Amino acid sequence: MESLDRITQQPDVMGGKACIRGMRVTAGMIVGQVGAGHTIDEILADYPYLEREDILQALRYAAWRAEEREVVLAKA
Repeated sequence: MESLDRITQQPDVMGGKACIRGMRVTAGMIVGQVGAGHTIDEILADYPYLEREDILQALRYAAWRAEEREVVLAKA
């Protein structure tokens, strides 16, 4: 696993959720923004204290967590 040095988890910051560089910006919030159709440039404009690599690492973190365990989905 590639190092995710920008993803931090501290019990006293956002309840221990995975955050970006100790800030009160969660990896989940960033992934949600991308999932809602926002581009990286739009997110960077809305959150000027973030850097492109923060967003990319949040996406890699989410991908890693999604692969961490198998989830059985109900058939439609």
